[in-house]
Amino acid sequence: MTSSRDVVLGRVRAALAGTPESVPVLRDYRTSTDDDLEAFLNRLCDYDATVLHSAVDGVAAAVQRRLAQREVRRLVVPAGIPPDWVTGVEALGDHPPLSNAALDSADGVITTCALAVAATGTIALDGTAGMGRRALSLLPDYHLCVVRAEQVVSSFPEAIARLNPSRPLTFFSGPSATVDIEMVRVSGVHGPRRLDVFVVAP
Repeated sequence: MTSSRDVVLGRVRAALAGTPESVPVLRDYRTSTDDDLEAFLNRLCDYDATVLHSAVDGVAAAVQRRLAQREVRRLVVPAGIPPDWVTGVEALGDHPPLSNAALDSADGVITTCALAVAATGTIALDGTAGMGRRALSLLPDYHLCVVRAEQVVSSFPEAIARLNPSRPLTFFSGPSATVDIEMVRVSGVHGPRRLDVFVVAP
């Protein structure tokens, strides 16, 4: 007796008869355009992230001002963050590694990023200088991320092509949020409830 599985596979084989085993796949993805930064900012706003702007020579003052507004006193600071960015707060370094309890009790974390994706409003961290290990950006309730305008790319395929797959990659699009079966939105389940993104442009 012929099973349903055999019938389906038979139809697939018949449809593929005569098709070359290797078919080239076009990967001519759209690359960066002049509109990417605006699209990225719009996505961040859609996701309830707070977008702030700074010139290159004003990052330290702008970050200090924002941390004061957020009443941040104890801040997780990965290696590679310029010390003048975090003047006025207790900087919690991750050497030796902070415990999960220490990360959870901190007022927030500051990081840079590897790149950002305009089409999805996604920010990527890769664990290098300024970003630290994955837990640093997941356990604190508040995340301040500094993104340089030239780090914004158009699409996710373009981002993947630029990222090092051997690095511990973390992707996030806005503050952490999820919706349960009754459509009740809950914040902070998978990461920080509050996200500030400083976009640094000349």
